[in-house]
Amino acid sequence: MPQTMTGRERTILAIAVLASFVAFLDGTVVNVALPAISDELGGGLTTQQWVVDAYLITLGALILVAGSVADAYGRAFVMRIGLIGFGITSVAIAIAPTAEFLIISRALQGAAGAFLVPSSLALITSTFRGAAQGRAIGIWTAMTTTAMIAGPVLGGLFVDFLSWRLVFLINVVPIAITLWLLSRAGVKDTRRADAAIDWLSAALCTIGLGLMVFALIEQPRLGWTSPAIWLPLVVGAGLFATFIIRQRFARHPILPLDLFRVRNFWTGNVATTFIYGALALNGFVVVVYLQQGPGLPATLAGLASLPVTILLILLSSRVGALAGTWGPRLFMTVGPITMGAGALLLLTVSHAFSYWWQVLPSMILMGLGLALTVAPLTSAILGAIDTERSGIASAVNNAVARVAGLVTIAMLATIVGGQLDLEGFHRAAIVTAAMMVAGGLVSWAGIRNPEAPADEDQAPKNAA
Repeated sequence: MPQTMTGRERTILAIAVLASFVAFLDGTVVNVALPAISDELGGGLTTQQWVVDAYLITLGALILVAGSVADAYGRAFVMRIGLIGFGITSVAIAIAPTAEFLIISRALQGAAGAFLVPSSLALITSTFRGAAQGRAIGIWTAMTTTAMIAGPVLGGLFVDFLSWRLVFLINVVPIAITLWLLSRAGVKDTRRADAAIDWLSAALCTIGLGLMVFALIEQPRLGWTSPAIWLPLVVGAGLFATFIIRQRFARHPILPLDLFRVRNFWTGNVATTFIYGALALNGFVVVVYLQQGPGLPATLAGLASLPVTILLILLSSRVGALAGTWGPRLFMTVGPITMGAGALLLLTVSHAFSYWWQVLPSMILMGLGLALTVAPLTSAILGAIDTERSGIASAVNNAVARVAGLVTIAMLATIVGGQLDLEGFHRAAIVTAAMMVAGGLVSWAGIRNPEAPADEDQAPKNAA
C-alpha cells in the first residue's frame, strides 16, 4: 500500500470526516449555550438536560437502523439523507420560539445525525486497507473527536458576540461542502435485493430509551414514588428488554447480537460505555459550571477545553499508527486512566478560582489521555469485525457511546446532588474519574492485541 493517499482516497476521507464532524460538533456545541437557552426559554437544569438528551435519544437509537440501511442501500445514499435532514432541523432549532419546540427539533436533529456517523466510517473501511486503514481511522478520530471538544469554543464565541440561536447554524457550511464532495467522489452504491429494515425494533429502542431517560431526568423533582416516574421507568425498561429479545429472532436485526461474541468487540464497547459516558458528563459539567460558578463568559468557558483539542490534533494520528504496530491494549488502558487522573485534578477548583492552576492541568492530562484512547479504541472494535459488516459495527459502537452519554446526562441531577454548585462540580469530577479508570481496567482485562497484522482481505479474529 503506498504511503501517500490517492486523490480519490483523500476525497473519501474528507467526506467521512466532514459528515461525522457535523454530527459530533452539534452534539457538543450546544453545551456552552445551555445557560443562555434556559435564561431565554426557561426551565433551568431540566431544560438543559433535555436539550442534550433529546438529541442523544434519537441519535443513539436510530444510529443502529442507519447502520443497517447503510449496509443494505449504500453509504452515500444514507449520508445524503442525513446531511439534508440535519440542515433542515438546524434551521428549525435556530428559530425555536419555546423550549418544547427546541427539544422536539433536537430530537429530529439527532435522528438525522444517526445517518451520518456509521456511513462515514463504513466509507473509510471499504476504501482503505491494511496500515492505510489504521492511519485513516486515526485521522478520522482526531478530526471528529476534535469537533466534540472544539464545539464549546465555537459555541462560546457565538453566544457572547452573536446569539445562541446562531450556534446551531454553524454546520451549514460543512454540510454544503460535504454534499458537493459527495457528488464529485464517484461513490457507487450497491442495493441488496434482500434488504429489509426492522422499524419495529427501532421504535421499541427509541421509546424505551426515551421513557427511561424521562424518569431519570424528572426523578429529582418528582421523586421515585411518583407514578409519573416509576411507571415510565418500568414501561421503558420493558420495551428496551423486548427490543433486545427481538434481536435474537429478527430476520434482519438492527443490533446483531452475534457481533458480541467477538472478544475485542464486546470488550471495546464496555470500555466505550465508561469512557464516553465520562466524557459526556465532563463536557457538560465543565462548560456549564464555569459560567454559572466563577461567572466566566461563554467564550472563555468554551476555550477552557482548547488544550484538549490541540493535543488531540497533534497526537491522534501518530497514536493510531503506533497502535497499529504495537496493538491497542496498552493505549486503551493508559489513556482512560490518564483522563481519570485529569478529572481528579478538578477537585482543586475552589471559590478562589484560577483557570491556570486549577483547570489547565486537568485539561492537559485529559487531552493526553484522550489522544491515547480514541484511535486505538476505534481500530480495536472495527478491526475485530469483517469489513462487509463495518457499517453496522461502527453504528453499534457509536450507539453505545451516545447512549452512555445519554444516561450520564439524564442522571446529572443525582450525580451533582441536585445543583451544579462547587460541591456538585466536585462530585461530578469524582464520578468522571471513576468511570475513566473503569474503562482503562476493562480494556486491560479484556482487549487482546492481534497476533499478526490483518490480511487485507480478511479481518483479524479476536474471538478467543
